[in-house]
Amino acid sequence: MDSKMDRNQTANSIADNPDPYKVCEGCESIVLKKANLCPICHGYRFDESASRVSEQATLLGSRPPTSVKPQDLV
Repeated sequence: MDSKMDRNQTANSIADNPDPYKVCEGCESIVLKKANLCPICHGYRFDESASRVSEQATLLGSRPPTSVKPQDLV
């Protein structure tokens, strides 16, 4: 399975079950609700509404990734 398909599957899974997630208001990444800081931008303000998480998952799943991951820096 290619990474675009994996990304779409993950986005659909999050959109279908948004309860364990929240959206970082700093960088708009989706993180688990138990996170205190965003692992991408270290922000601490989040939108926990299910509708926002679903909308953001759909948006992120439909576009190419833009975040730099640790493995990208090696």
